[in-house]
Parts: sequence; structure tokens; C-alpha cells
Amino acid sequence: MSSPLTCDSLWSGATFVTLRAGQYHAIEDGALAVLRGKILWIGPKAEMPEIHAAEHHRFAGGIVLPGFIDCHTHLVFGGDRSAEFEKRLNGVSYAQIAAEGGGIISTVKATRAASEDELLASARRRLNHLLAEGVTSLEIKSGYGLDIDNEIKMLRVIRRLGEQEPVEVYATCLAAHAIPPEFSGDGDGWIEVVCNQLLPRVAQEKLADAVDAFCEHLAFSPAQTERVFTAARELGLPVKLHAEQLSPLAGSSLAAGFDALSADHLEYATEADARAMAESGTVAVLLPGAFYLLREKQHPPVAAFRQHGVPMAVASDANPGTSTALSLRLMLNMACTLFGLTPEEALAGVTIHAARALGIQASHGSLETGKIANFVHWPVARPAELVYWLGGQLPCTVIYQGERRESSL
Repeated sequence: MSSPLTCDSLWSGATFVTLRAGQYHAIEDGALAVLRGKILWIGPKAEMPEIHAAEHHRFAGGIVLPGFIDCHTHLVFGGDRSAEFEKRLNGVSYAQIAAEGGGIISTVKATRAASEDELLASARRRLNHLLAEGVTSLEIKSGYGLDIDNEIKMLRVIRRLGEQEPVEVYATCLAAHAIPPEFSGDGDGWIEVVCNQLLPRVAQEKLADAVDAFCEHLAFSPAQTERVFTAARELGLPVKLHAEQLSPLAGSSLAAGFDALSADHLEYATEADARAMAESGTVAVLLPGAFYLLREKQHPPVAAFRQHGVPMAVASDANPGTSTALSLRLMLNMACTLFGLTPEEALAGVTIHAARALGIQASHGSLETGKIANFVHWPVARPAELVYWLGGQLPCTVIYQGERRESSL
């Protein structure tokens, strides 16, 4: 006879949608035991072994999913770009706005002028909206400092958010986001600073978990991106890439060649890119908020990703210029209605595949024994209902590292 299990808390009274292997794998009338912030046992309540729980929480129906993971955000920044939004609605292109000193560079000016505390306070306000909708892990990028001191400032703010808020925050150094005004016409010069000065300092001070770049005709070339990736690899930092958003440069294939965690946007990715990503295990991160706000027409090659078995994540891309999205659940709907994902694919995209895009799939993203106990109870009948509603807040109960998390809104 086996000894009874002892746990800190036992949760039951709902259908547990595990998202194991990217599929629902629903456990009706399930139960989940938590010990020291990790899942000790999960399965049908009828098959539960003898468990002694310090606390027993019973839901009145509904479903439980893994905590949402937003694997691509730019939440830390100064100012806003509502004036540029209005210009785009009046027919001015994103590229033209950037050429006139707007776009990323306008946010750079506002971010440089803001103190760490000011950036922290404004980012926290934006973050709270994501937390209220069940986000338990997210990535935040730098890239609006574009000099050594201000990139370091942004990364410090990102680290502080993770230390002060009940959410796991992963920091990405995106210094190769745009050419700084001080290096106008000299992208190679800025890349040299990034590779030889900034990244070594970031690695030494452990300020980033990954390195990103914007490979695009109005940002950095594949050759310049390769230099950044080579420097990151030498420092032991994984890479990811903004690729094929506005034009086909085979950036996603380049990223795959470096075993990148992810390639993101991908509207202009080709089948060859999909094959390369499949071979390397690089995740395709779809960002429907930017597609929507920029009123793009070119769709990412979802069929090719399916055909070649490329895991697809979905993220908010929350940023001040091209995806002013503060709802990951809204992105689920957009991924389905704009890109043709199924609800199951979309929900896998903000759980297990989003975890893979951050390199944390061994411990996050699905409800399985041994994984971190980040999960959310939703008072709905089926998973598709989370994708179905537009706007409004669905009430939810967030369990973060085994403990009930209070909403900040």
C-alpha cells in the first residue's frame, strides 16, 4: 500500500484543460495538488490517490487552464504615439513616419527623458491589465533607449518589475531595434557598439535572458543581425528575431540557423523559412495586434507552419506604436479571426508554445506534474469561450506559483 501524498493545496470542482502537447487534453471533474509551488499531481478526481492537503479549494464548475504567457511585449517605454496613429489613419505609412523622425525614434526620445521610477510606474499600469486577464509570465524587451546607458536603464526597470510584481518577467535586450539618431546613416557603427560594449555588459550584469533584433529594410540587414547573434551566442545568450514583418529578407531562416527561440511577426515568411524553423525548433510568434493596427494585408503563412510542424505562439506585442494592446485574450480572438487559427491553436499559443518561445517549456505552459503551479480558473463552459468574447473582462481566479493572486485592477 502506497503512502498518502501530502500537499499544500488541492484544487478541484472544474474541468482541467492541460494544453499538454498543444492540445486541450481536458480532464473533466479533475483535481490538482500543489506542493511548494509546483504541481504534485493532476488527474480525474475519481482516480486521485489518497492526498492530505493543508487547504482544499473547490470551484463551482468552469474550466482551469495554464496561466497565460505573453512572450513578446515592449511594455517599458516613455510617452505615447497617438498622434502617429492618427497620421496612419490619414494615409501616412509607417515607413514614412519613421523617415520623418517618428516611429521608434520618437519613443526613444521620451524614454531617454524618463527616470527609472517613471518608466516603472507607467509599465506597471500597463502590466496590470495583462495580469487581470490571467497572464502569469511574460517577456519585456528593451530597445527604446538606443544608447548604452538608456538600454541598461530599461533592462533594470524590466528586472525591477519582475522583482516587485506577482508575475515572472523575462528580459530581452533589443538594442538592435532601430538606428539611434546619433548613428544616423551608420547602422554598422551602432551594431559594433551593441556587440562589443553593450551586450558584454548586459551579460556580465545578468540583465537579459535573451537578445533580439529587428531585421527589416528600415532597421538592420541580415548581415548586421548575424553579427548581433554571433556576439550573443559567444556570451551564452539565446536569440530571437523580429522577422519578415514588412518585407521578405529570410530573417526567420537566419534566426533558425542560430537555433533561435523564436521568430516573430512573419507576415512575409516563406515556406523555406517554415522548413528552416521546423528543423531548428524555432517558434513562430504571431502578433495579430500589429497586423490589425497597421492595417496590413499580407498574412503569415499559417498553413505552411502547420504543414511543417512549426509551433505557433500568440503574443500581444504591446508597444506604443504598432500594437497598443493591453489584452492578450483579445489577441486570441484576432489570431483566429485574422490569421485563421483554431481556438485550440490560439490557446496553445499563449500557453505551451509561448513557453517554448521563452525557452521555459520544461517548467511552464501546461498543467503537468512537476511544472510550476501557474493556472487560472475561468467561469465558462468550454475553452473556446475565452477566444469568443470581444472586450470586457471575464472574471477569473489566478493561481500564481501555487497561491491565489489578487487582482491589481
